[in-house]
Amino acid sequence: MTAMAVSTALATGRVQLVDVRRSSIAMARLRVLWVLGIFTLVAVMALLRIFYLGLGGDSSAITSLEERLLPPRGEITDRNGVPMARAFPAYALWYDPSNLGDGDPLVKSPRKVAEELVAIFPDMDVDRLTEKLESGKRGYLRRRVLPEDANRIQAIGELALEVPQENDRHYPQGKMAAHILGYVNSNEQGKVGMEAVLQDHLTDPATRGEPVALSIDMRVQGALEDELRQGMLSTNAVGAAGIVLDVDSGEVMALASLPEFDPNKIDQAGVDNMFNRVTNQVYELGSTFKPLTVAAAIDAGTIRDFGRPYQANRPLEIGGFKIRDSHTIAPSLNAPQSLIHSSNIVTAQIADELGPVRLRQYMIDLGMNERPYIELPAKGFPIWPKGKWPRLRNMTVSYGHGIAVTPLHLASAYATMVNGGVWRPATLHKLAPGTAPKGRRVFKASTSARMNQLMRMIAVYGTGKNADAPGFRVGGKTGSAEKPGSGGYRRTTLVSTFAAAFPMDRPRFVIIAMLDEPKGTIASSGQRTAAWNAAPVVGRLVPRIGPLLGVMPDETRDIDLTDLEPLVGKKR
Repeated sequence: MTAMAVSTALATGRVQLVDVRRSSIAMARLRVLWVLGIFTLVAVMALLRIFYLGLGGDSSAITSLEERLLPPRGEITDRNGVPMARAFPAYALWYDPSNLGDGDPLVKSPRKVAEELVAIFPDMDVDRLTEKLESGKRGYLRRRVLPEDANRIQAIGELALEVPQENDRHYPQGKMAAHILGYVNSNEQGKVGMEAVLQDHLTDPATRGEPVALSIDMRVQGALEDELRQGMLSTNAVGAAGIVLDVDSGEVMALASLPEFDPNKIDQAGVDNMFNRVTNQVYELGSTFKPLTVAAAIDAGTIRDFGRPYQANRPLEIGGFKIRDSHTIAPSLNAPQSLIHSSNIVTAQIADELGPVRLRQYMIDLGMNERPYIELPAKGFPIWPKGKWPRLRNMTVSYGHGIAVTPLHLASAYATMVNGGVWRPATLHKLAPGTAPKGRRVFKASTSARMNQLMRMIAVYGTGKNADAPGFRVGGKTGSAEKPGSGGYRRTTLVSTFAAAFPMDRPRFVIIAMLDEPKGTIASSGQRTAAWNAAPVVGRLVPRIGPLLGVMPDETRDIDLTDLEPLVGKKR
């Protein structure tokens, strides 16, 4: 090759190298500019965000750290701060057959694994568990597994059995207040009770950090459930219900429906016994309506002379239907005596004079024609006679037949009757002092004052004697109503109710105790009526809860009955 050719080739190579170098430098500069541009953009966005937050924008947002410090679901407490429902970390037993690939999901036989699991959890069933393991389907085998039990599951040595950690809902009081609280399902949705009502509040990051205080006093709740259970078991009743209500605020201090369920064991126990007899089941509540009828007649002015006698020694026949008493009490009875002896005949005459239009309106004012007022989602609709009431209907309603309502309806009506005459809705929320709803006036204050005397007389001289706790000035009325069935009323099945208030010289609380289909037993002296089974429940309950609610026994005090005692031929 000649020198000229070599020189030309070298020159061309140098030019190419220079061009490549220039291109690389340009590319590097471009990349640096891109990187700087991106960093600048991020910095500007960060500065704008800081500036926005500095001006107060998105002030309600919660940082991830704050989010993690909050409970996954808010706590529910009673009025005194006692925990009723709270979230806590727990383990679960999860079955995943795919963990061993395409082969058999279990090393041991399904039966053997089921037996080892039942050795850890004796309440589980071997056959049902074996069936689940053989099905090859993924899913929970058990929720709420303790840490020590999780270790025992791991020791079985099956990869298909997992024990993931998850958030769980725990009810420290067990079955107590179950119908008030409800439960939380596997999808973390509240069901049945206040868990459902408060779902949004308990899960919202802005509110779930603060416990929700209910009106319930767990000490009173425990006493109510205990006494109702004792009354139910001692009379072989199929169920029981009760409520303790503050007459001035409408706050529910306790509410119980038996038999109950355990919200901690929903997965194992299923959904039995979740029906709430207090708010959702309607009954004919019998003679507990008689004081309401008398109150309406006093308020309307059709009862002015309390000494006036009414015929009481023979049935009232209206259109072929006979209104009777359980036995002949006397040839005649005045209004106070009719309540003391619980006369259907006299009460029907009082309602007849009052008239169906006025009695119906009083019942409407007491909320008897609507679902009960309370936050719980399950609320029974009354069996309410529509349209104008004929004469016979008016008379049967007066003593608690022909109309069916919940025990909560009755509690609110009695609170109205004894608190000065103002109806207020019941609530499960704790109310701050002075924040009770204004309510609506149903009875005059003078009517309420007179009814407080009459209610006390029933407990002192009448069918409510077994509820008269010494020193607590209890007043109340029994009610024993036959349950309807095919072809008429079933004489062998009763709903026994006692509706009470205390202390009658300054009523503060109403108590409803109801037993569903009690039997005549040794404990009830062979009797099925409320005077022998529901009234004693109240008589035992009041001394237990009175001091807890600020009502101390005082046998030196009582409501003045001196103007009415001569009318009933009694004197203390």
